[in-house]
Amino acid sequence: WTMQQWSTVLVHHMVWPAMSPDLNPIEHVWDQLKQRLDDRTPPPCDLAELCVALVEEWNALPQNNIMRLVRSMRRRCQDVIALIWTFILKLLCT
Repeated sequence: WTMQQWSTVLVHHMVWPAMSPDLNPIEHVWDQLKQRLDDRTPPPCDLAELCVALVEEWNALPQNNIMRLVRSMRRRCQDVIALIWTFILKLLCT
């Protein structure tokens, strides 16, 4: 089916890229890590310094942020399942 055909049965396309952080909470962690590395003064100037800085910043990430992301996975999966069921019901009822 094309997007136009789906829209005729009232199924709306939701932009949800394959690499979306919605189902990949580690992407949020990578963002935090990148921000922490960007904030370092002076910034790492070679690969060895970058490796050391990366380990230091990884170890310094607040565990409560990580746990919050882990705990959010159930809700994230439920949201996706709800979307799938909404899609199936719309498809069957039209």
